[in-house]
Amino acid sequence: MDKNEDWAEKKEQEKNDSYSSHLGFINHLSYREKSGWKASQTTFTTGARGALHTNQFLTRLESLGVKNKNTLEAIQNRTVQKTLSMSDMILKFFLIALNSKAEWTLQSLPTEIVNKKMERFNLHLQPPRT
Repeated sequence: MDKNEDWAEKKEQEKNDSYSSHLGFINHLSYREKSGWKASQTTFTTGARGALHTNQFLTRLESLGVKNKNTLEAIQNRTVQKTLSMSDMILKFFLIALNSKAEWTLQSLPTEIVNKKMERFNLHLQPPRT
């Protein structure tokens, strides 16, 4: 995904498009109720391979009130680390899923991850019987 030069711009446009009606509704309601609130969207985009546009990322953090240089760099570094870590985990489990039955794949995942993702369907993976 982040191999194309304009990957970030495309993804950010998708995000802006998908939330524009929400922002419009919130701002309309605020205006109607005379609350004085104004909603805006700050988009952070990280590629599947950990790429990000550093200047945009740091500028957007600053717009949220993060001013300390060390804090800005720490957030940027952790964002890239976590993105790569999650991508690696997803790829590992995808490989397991390709080469095994679905039940085996679920059992190879940490239970807290499986249950968190399945709880919206009111499903819970039972620990293996010993």
